[in-house]
This record gives sequence, structure tokens and C-alpha cells, in this order.
Amino acid sequence: MAGFASLRERMIERQVVARGIDNPALVSALRAVPRELFVSKGFESAAYADAPLPIESGQTISQPYIVALTIDAAQVGSNDKVLEIGAGSGYAAAVIGQIADQVIAIERHRELAQLAGDRMKRLGYSNVRIIEGDGTRGYPDEAPFDAIVAAASGSHVPQVLLDQLRPGGRLVMPIGEPGAIQELVKVTKHPNGSLKREELGAVRFVPLVGAHAFPEN
Repeated sequence: MAGFASLRERMIERQVVARGIDNPALVSALRAVPRELFVSKGFESAAYADAPLPIESGQTISQPYIVALTIDAAQVGSNDKVLEIGAGSGYAAAVIGQIADQVIAIERHRELAQLAGDRMKRLGYSNVRIIEGDGTRGYPDEAPFDAIVAAASGSHVPQVLLDQLRPGGRLVMPIGEPGAIQELVKVTKHPNGSLKREELGAVRFVPLVGAHAFPEN
């Protein structure tokens, strides 16, 4: 719809480019994905607001800038295989899929996994797979990954995810306690196996729940 296209352009210019993210491939990906189709019914008019929104299963879709910041920090390239932990509505996975060769997004909530999977099929995003499961375990059957991104905060970076990162690969995830201000962290694995950690700024995410993160409840 023309109205949403205009809102999308304004979101890109004011919320993303104006804050210093001008990666051409990422901007094109944000332009290509209709965010209004990834929010819960009744929230379409707020899809391009500079704020997170509630979605099904008590979860949230991150504000557009945070999605862009995470993908930009992960340095996703056209030949990359990317793992996303916490698919949510599928929006970030869809954006990544416009850049990367393959995307595997894991979501522990069955309702969200089904909805996100249906969206990928309906929109023809055939290089994005939504899998129901515990994302804190990664996805060893498809490892190693060029980039891993997480859309929920853990107390630490799980070693199992670092083990599934290709040498030269990048992992981006928020670190911090539930309900508190967290830090978006980037970890780069050097070819010799050593790790470089960078802090990218304060964020607030829902907690990462699973075998290698916070327990349920």
C-alpha cells in the first residue's frame, strides 16, 4: 500500500540512516520487507513507529533501529549463512534474508514459529527457514554459521553458539538481566579461534530462555 511505503521510507531515513546506518544492502532490505505484515493484527498503523511493539505469545517485535543496528553489526554478506535466535514475528529474519544466502531462525514459541513460517511462505522468502526449538542450543546440523544474531538477552554468550560460529564469523546479542538495561555485544571469532568482544550500546530485550540461558519463569 502507498501509505505503508511512505511510512517505510520515512522510517529508513529518520530512524536508521539519520542514526548513522547507511549500509546500502541493509537499507535496500529494509525497503523491501513490509513490516506491517509482521506485527499483530490491529498494530499495523504503528508498524513503523520508533518503538518495540507487542506480538503474540507475550513477546515483542524490536523497534526498526535495533533490528538494523543488530544486522549492521553482524556484517551480514551476500554469501553468508546466518542463524537467528528468537525469530519472533520473523521480521528480522526476513530482512536478513534479503541480504544473506541462507537464514535459519529458531523460535521456541510454537505459535510464533507457525506464524513466522506462514509469513515466509506467503511472501516467497524461500531462503529463510523458521524452526521451532531451543535457540540457545544453536543449530549444529547446519553449523558453522557466518553470523549469529539473538533477539533476546542472556546473562552471557553461550559457548555452544560460539562453537557454531565460523572462523571470521560474528555474533551479536544483548547481554544483561531480565527487566534491566542490557548491553548489545558483538563477538568476532578470529581465524585462530581467539575472540574479540565489542560493546555497542544500551538496549532492552525480553530474556533469552533455554538450556544455555535463563530458565523458564
